[in-house]
Amino acid sequence: MSLRNYIDKIKPNFEEGGKLHALHSVFEGFESFLYVPNATSKSGVNIHDSFDSKRMMIMVVIALVPALLFGMYNVGYQHYLAAGLEMSFWPMFFFGFLAVLPRIIVSYAVGLIIEFVVAQWKNEEIQEGYLVSGFIIPLIIPATCPLWILALAVAFSVIFAKEIFGGTGMNFLNVALIARAFIFFAYPSVISGDAVWVVDHSILGLGADIDGLTQATVLGSASTGAVDAFDMNMVWGFIPGSVGETSVIAIALGALLLLYTGIASWKTMLSVFVGGALTAVLYNKVGPDNAMAAMPWYQHLVVGGFCFGAVFMATDPVTSCRTEGGKWIYGLLIGFMAITIRVMNPGFPEGMMLAILLLNCFAPLIDYCFVQANVNKRVKRINK
Repeated sequence: MSLRNYIDKIKPNFEEGGKLHALHSVFEGFESFLYVPNATSKSGVNIHDSFDSKRMMIMVVIALVPALLFGMYNVGYQHYLAAGLEMSFWPMFFFGFLAVLPRIIVSYAVGLIIEFVVAQWKNEEIQEGYLVSGFIIPLIIPATCPLWILALAVAFSVIFAKEIFGGTGMNFLNVALIARAFIFFAYPSVISGDAVWVVDHSILGLGADIDGLTQATVLGSASTGAVDAFDMNMVWGFIPGSVGETSVIAIALGALLLLYTGIASWKTMLSVFVGGALTAVLYNKVGPDNAMAAMPWYQHLVVGGFCFGAVFMATDPVTSCRTEGGKWIYGLLIGFMAITIRVMNPGFPEGMMLAILLLNCFAPLIDYCFVQANVNKRVKRINK
């Protein structure tokens, strides 16, 4: 109660006529983050509950926590494995924690500063969409990504994929994926190849200096013509890769929470996996003569960013389809395109990023077709 009383005490300073009114958007953002707003509608008939968009975004962040925690441990595990050292759980986790934490801080700092500046400039409330994007971005890049490149990618994605279109709810492309795409095309050596997946230097005296290490991901090996045999490490996540994308188990825990709370669409999520599996089986039968086409369908689904993309990014309610039928088409096409890109162009082994961004562009058209089809059916019924 003391915090609530303190906020109520200083609130008049930020309201119209107060000496800090210029920072009203910042104050409102922090207040509504801590407490459910008690504002009521001035006109019209509306139904409100306490589960606003901020609470929904926080629930998604909670769903991402298992992937983050496992990713931190795996960063340390891969480091000590490459160094040939045997360590217990906590040194590995603490090493990964120190490697990943600065990237989370930079992601939120840069993104939220831009959000605050834009909100003040437009005299609007601070939008909460970046709560999730800021958490996802460090999870879909290697732990070795330089902080200054991450800062550039975040600034580019927030400004050009979100704010320029009007902010949260107006963007038609997934903000986190735009950040990854920016790094991929502007600084490809930072996010592809064999030398970026293992942190190769000691942190605060932890770990070992292992400069010059190269270690390929499963998709990286397949893109060069060698398919790693399937093993359960690909499911548990004890393989090189982006911080939060390696563990199917951790991602599944987040998926269960999103489905239980109704935040994510099970139709979109399931159809992505179905589309990917069917496409992989097709290429196993009639695909080109390369390692990607020969990879079993179940292996396609558990390596790279396929699971993470299907659970946390294909289901983004802003950039995905909203019609019930459209969700099936949208997900199936994402799965199809992700595997097709992997198989047909091994230079882009992580096809999930491009597949989701491509279908983000077509989601409005898919929805339009379903809505128009329903309108036409109703018109026919009326005219009978």
